[in-house]
Amino acid sequence: MSEFGAGAELPGWVTESRSRGEFFSPEESHAAAPAGFLQELPSYRSVLRRRAAAGDVQERWGNLRGIASAERREPQPDGGERGAIPLWELPFSIAEKRRIRDSQQGDIKYSSGWNHWKRTSSKSWKKALKDIKELSSYMQLWRHDIHSIEGKFGTGIQSYFSFLRFLVLLNFLMFILMFSFVTLPAVISNYGIFNSSSTKISPNNTEPYCTVYTPSGNKGLVYFYTYLKDLLTGTGFLEVTVLFYGYYTIDAAWFSVLRYNLPLAYLLTTFAYLALSFVWIIKRSVERFRQHLVDDEDQFQSYCNKVFAGWDFCITDLNAARLKHRSLLYELQTNLEEERLKQKIAERTMKEKLQIYSLRIFINIIVIAVLSGCFYSIYRATVFSQENSSNISIVGFQANLLVQYLPSIVITSANFIAPQIFSFLIRFEDYSAAFEIRLTLIRCVFVRLANVGVLLFSLWSQIHCDNDQCKACGYDYELYPCWESAVGQEMYKLLIFDFMIIIAMTLFVDFPRKLLVTYCSWKLVQWWGLQEFGISDNVLEIIYGQTICWIGTFFSPLLPAIATIKYFIIFYIKKISLIHTRKPASRPIRASSSNFFFLAVLLIGLILAFVPLGVSIALISSSKACGPFRNFNTSWAIVPYTILEFPIGLQKFLYGIASEAFAVPFFVIACLFMFYFIALAGAHKRVVEQLREQLVTESRDKLFLLEKLSEAQKNSGKPQKARS
Repeated sequence: MSEFGAGAELPGWVTESRSRGEFFSPEESHAAAPAGFLQELPSYRSVLRRRAAAGDVQERWGNLRGIASAERREPQPDGGERGAIPLWELPFSIAEKRRIRDSQQGDIKYSSGWNHWKRTSSKSWKKALKDIKELSSYMQLWRHDIHSIEGKFGTGIQSYFSFLRFLVLLNFLMFILMFSFVTLPAVISNYGIFNSSSTKISPNNTEPYCTVYTPSGNKGLVYFYTYLKDLLTGTGFLEVTVLFYGYYTIDAAWFSVLRYNLPLAYLLTTFAYLALSFVWIIKRSVERFRQHLVDDEDQFQSYCNKVFAGWDFCITDLNAARLKHRSLLYELQTNLEEERLKQKIAERTMKEKLQIYSLRIFINIIVIAVLSGCFYSIYRATVFSQENSSNISIVGFQANLLVQYLPSIVITSANFIAPQIFSFLIRFEDYSAAFEIRLTLIRCVFVRLANVGVLLFSLWSQIHCDNDQCKACGYDYELYPCWESAVGQEMYKLLIFDFMIIIAMTLFVDFPRKLLVTYCSWKLVQWWGLQEFGISDNVLEIIYGQTICWIGTFFSPLLPAIATIKYFIIFYIKKISLIHTRKPASRPIRASSSNFFFLAVLLIGLILAFVPLGVSIALISSSKACGPFRNFNTSWAIVPYTILEFPIGLQKFLYGIASEAFAVPFFVIACLFMFYFIALAGAHKRVVEQLREQLVTESRDKLFLLEKLSEAQKNSGKPQKARS
């Protein structure tokens, strides 16, 4: 190593080759590796320039290779530490991994009985987990359908159907939580099943008129259309069922000698389904974000991965091979489209930049005007509906029904019209396909979620009143004797109406358009063509419905079951519409970026759902005539009331955790940990960048050696020709 000077290091691949004895042998090292030759290597020059900066990286690589070589040379009776790292994760060649495996198998013969049993049981457990994971993948919901969609229409559309499957599973788990801990105990105790009973305590210190609640159930002769109206609006016979908040007027459920605190279970289950949704979305977002970073960091690397490592050689079925081929084709088409757009942006002149920026500013002004119009229309419709919906005897039945559900109709109309306008305008802004979806989603999110916010604000302004008679109850008891059920009915109507609009669009718009394009040869109809499958519009539909479900589950505990059935049916409706009535987008998108962004928008919807739920639980007075919280001022009051029943020591501990003396140090320590992990992530990022530079340098070394080898072969061939 004297040829390199003090402190200089050989490249990693050189040291690795020497450790295997595959480079220069000791007896011919001086002849084969003169000082001048090795000092011409690009890696040697880079080491001299970045000796101080890259010293730690080289030392880590040397330590890693030293440990691995020691493992190959020295037998270890206890293979727990070495067996913790799988062989396929070690950065070595196949021959080295085989030698390590043979060494491990040789160690097993000379190990003790305990070590032998531990090693074999660990392998058996890992194999069992792997088999279970493979079996669960085969049992995955809509596995074949989603793979078929991916092959025919690309990973962008496939990401929408995978996202829809995720929401089906999420809503099903939410339904299991609410049904198991709220609905089932209430039903069992009300009907006295399994020797159970329920306790109902009348509210104390409350005016008698506040406790009067007469549900609008159907009495006497009822027409068929009345049941249909009740089914669509949640009133009538549905109002007194387990679907809505007013049914759970129970203070405690007794199962033999066990007391089940239903109000506390109701509140904790609400927190549980919100926490489950938050954690699951965060977990999937992190997984998709990793893939998003891998795909978006280097387009050339992504292209090479698809060309040289994208094929699955385990595929033996012809149809599966065609699906995989189409999937790779769509991925490559997406990469080429994005590269073409980047090249177009780079070649723009100053005049073209001014034109496109001016056009984008003008289009954004139109978007703001559309948003303002939607918000004002919903506000006016809600005010008009609240002021005139009580005049049942004055106007006709149909007119009153229209007035009563005018907010839902206006919201549904705005949710349908605004995305169409945004999708049309985005075409003129000249963005990439992935960014078009993100921007359109952001614009449509403001429409849909703000529409729900305006509706809830209008309802709460009607629920809360300032006169002296209302202050006795804390809310407008005459208009809303059980205001939680009224809010639940509004959320139920929005969910049902949204589902009806999706079905109506498929049956009365997409299919007739398909028939016209197929059987009508007019140029105008052919120019109109089939409608594209807009991913942003479809994703926003289900995010909007899921936000309504998160908000409404507190007021309607079985709403997740309705959402599960709704999304289950929507999957097949959208699949049929995609295959038979629509065409894939002319500008395909990458699935990795769209998957992450879908979850990010869904997380925004969940966070926005926290606001109305927090206001309803902590600030608005609970109904005194219905529900499990009728004996408390607010729903949150059950928590301190329950804590008072705990032992004194536990009470002091909980109050200490909730105090500022604990919260401030905890916040400071959490910030310190956060800064530490941020710094650690930055250090890891720098190490990764240095390792990438090392890989590039080693590739240059190999090219340099190949050039030297070709020159040596040419020089060695000239004397032979001269001799001949």
